[in-house]
Amino acid sequence: MTTTQTPVLSELDQLEAEGIHIIREVAAEFERPALLFSGGKDSIVVLALAVKAFAPAPLPFPLLHVDTGHNFPEAIDFRDRRVAELGARLVVGYVQDSIDAGRVVERPGQSRNGLQTVTLLDAIASNRFDALFGGARRDEEKARAKERVLSFRDEFGQWDPKNQRPELWNLYNGRHRPGEHIRAFPISNWTELDVWAYIEREGLEVPELYYAHEREVVERDGMLLAITHVTPALAGETPTVRTVRYRTVGDMSCTGAVASTATTPAEVLVETAASTLTERGATRADDRASEAAMEDRKREGYF
Repeated sequence: MTTTQTPVLSELDQLEAEGIHIIREVAAEFERPALLFSGGKDSIVVLALAVKAFAPAPLPFPLLHVDTGHNFPEAIDFRDRRVAELGARLVVGYVQDSIDAGRVVERPGQSRNGLQTVTLLDAIASNRFDALFGGARRDEEKARAKERVLSFRDEFGQWDPKNQRPELWNLYNGRHRPGEHIRAFPISNWTELDVWAYIEREGLEVPELYYAHEREVVERDGMLLAITHVTPALAGETPTVRTVRYRTVGDMSCTGAVASTATTPAEVLVETAASTLTERGATRADDRASEAAMEDRKREGYF
């Protein structure tokens, strides 16, 4: 008598299957979804899952990026190259356009990161997107830990953490009225380690910023900020060349580097496993403004 053993999926296989399932569910349920793609590691993984979800067919929805004008050039170059490789359609909302139109006000010396919300909501409205895939994960930050996989946004694009829908048995409720929309997070249950393990396993390319390289930096507010036209050295600061890498590649004005010698995904995995801080907690100045900085921005319509 022979017995058939049930195949056991690895944790990474389970996360991949869950992510693909979420992407297919949203694509089937919504009329005009889009995928937020910045060229950062999390959006790279979400895009890879989307490609697998519909292969060999092309992506059935466009990619969307909100460009602050202060993004790392390496990330923008990677974004454009990846879009071209896939033959995908890219929609870009420019914060500079929002500034020029008087929709937001830029304050000298302050980050543009907080200005993205208006540009994002305008892009959603003008393109009539009713669902946006994002790469947010619950382990990144405590406000993001409150998110559901399908996060409801009202007609003003705002998020109410007390008005979240139950997702028992992985059943997702995407009902919404015209003008409302959903943010969908296929890798919500992943950790930073899972992301890097997937990058290693799948051989995914990421911007070189994520690996150790020499860069001129200054230490400011406990972070290593690169010397750029956006973040010049301030009076009393002495720039030095350090070997660093980035754990996240947001706006240059508020994203710090970490000292590192990791040049491969495997080495990044070892380094990440030893860290006691999430990537946002270690390298994002905009999350340090207050205890509720991220939640306040999310309530207004942030990613």
